[in-house]
Amino acid sequence: MTLSWLSLIVYFISIAASVCAQKFDFPRLSLHRENVLQDPQRRVPVSVTNDFTTFFFNQTLDHFNYQPKSYTTFRQRYLINSRYWGGANSSAPIFIYLGAEAPIENDLNGIGFLTENAAQFKALLVYIEHRYYGRSIPFGMSLEEALNDPIARGYFSSSQALADYAAIIRHVKEKLKARDCPVIVVGGSYGGMLASWFRLKYPHLAFGALASSAPILYFDGITPQDAYFSVVTKDFKEASKTCYQTIRDSWAEIDRVISKPSGLSRLSKIFKTCRPLKSGDELKNYLILRYAAAAQYDDPPRYPVEIVCRGIDGANASGKGILKKIFAGVVALDRNSTCYIVPPNGTTPTQTELGYSWQRCSEMVMGIGITNNSMFQAYPFNLTDFINGCNSSYGVVPRPHWITTYYGGHDIERVLHRFGSNIIFSNGLRDPYSSGGILKNISDTIDAVYTQKGSHCLDILASEQADPNWLVRQRKREVEIIKGWITKYHAHLLAFKQQGLYALKQPLQ
Repeated sequence: MTLSWLSLIVYFISIAASVCAQKFDFPRLSLHRENVLQDPQRRVPVSVTNDFTTFFFNQTLDHFNYQPKSYTTFRQRYLINSRYWGGANSSAPIFIYLGAEAPIENDLNGIGFLTENAAQFKALLVYIEHRYYGRSIPFGMSLEEALNDPIARGYFSSSQALADYAAIIRHVKEKLKARDCPVIVVGGSYGGMLASWFRLKYPHLAFGALASSAPILYFDGITPQDAYFSVVTKDFKEASKTCYQTIRDSWAEIDRVISKPSGLSRLSKIFKTCRPLKSGDELKNYLILRYAAAAQYDDPPRYPVEIVCRGIDGANASGKGILKKIFAGVVALDRNSTCYIVPPNGTTPTQTELGYSWQRCSEMVMGIGITNNSMFQAYPFNLTDFINGCNSSYGVVPRPHWITTYYGGHDIERVLHRFGSNIIFSNGLRDPYSSGGILKNISDTIDAVYTQKGSHCLDILASEQADPNWLVRQRKREVEIIKGWITKYHAHLLAFKQQGLYALKQPLQ
């Protein structure tokens, strides 16, 4: 039986429900399409991953403190692909992929933009794993052990991760004598936020950044809390108004069935759950996240939103009850399975689910909620309840204003126009997270590249022969912008050499 990541999240909620008082869980912030949501044709050839060599860097535990324990080191994984690199003598570029909330091997098998364009840029590729994920966990602990240790998890933050990337970039450039090679950082989703923030925090180390589907404005109330689910609703309504209405009507029907004797048992039977439902909210949570994922990862040529609606509308034609219509949409998306909705007992949550739960409760406070203006029942985000839940689970109070304090976000156009440069913010407007992204050009060197039909991080995934023209044009535009950056860099480097300014000791970025 194949289980979706959403089923794993439902399980995770059952063991960590106190983290958030909302009845539904946080929509996954990740570029990876897993199990049934992933197009089985979208695969990276094994030969691509074989081009990478794995290294480990002795990374500093705490970059921002000078107590003796801060100098403790841990082994941080990074991988290099030098197959296409033009070399240091030609000042060929270095593309750095910033790993996010998952083991780095997941990115080797999912990101095609860098490997497909490395040859034309003669670029060195470096993929760096985020601390506390994969094989880059301090203290020799498992992630579970680290999260259960208040001291160990205290070093798990985005600012520490950016400093890790900076240290490894310096190390790689020094090791390869690549002082004059321009660095372009790339990331998607949370990693896209990291890429844009790295360019702003470390402009001397990164000459440019491609930030794919980076919702950097979904903090501190900049974006309305219901923006995400408003886009989900729009995607379904555009696909089929009858499908949209059926989903909208289904929540009251679930409530009605639950209120009857043996209601939970009946729902478990209708939806062929893998184990008996514990509550109606468990079913609702699954369905909410299922619809959200279908919209977020609404990739061509499969288009999950249309698949769900064809299943629901097809059942409409046969006159089935409303919940059986909803179940038909579940089956259409999950294909043939022996059971649905909730995983069996004993299913283990992934590193992404575990790690990002902590990151949300410390600094990544994205207030996503549901208001009455959607096809869902209202479940508004309540910051006080969220803070209390995190405090109960981890013994810490989240810092909801820290991201905008440390990285910015308010008045983003005015601020970045004044001091930012060389950042591409790419988005697909079918992606609900695009509602918290940068959707218009801020300056001549801070570009918003988006498509009406695009989905979450689709532009940096491996290309396919059947890719629609709008997606091909988006990727081509991103390549053209990066080429312009590098051409400008080499022109400046030559001018510096000719003017005798090259005696400066610092790397030119």
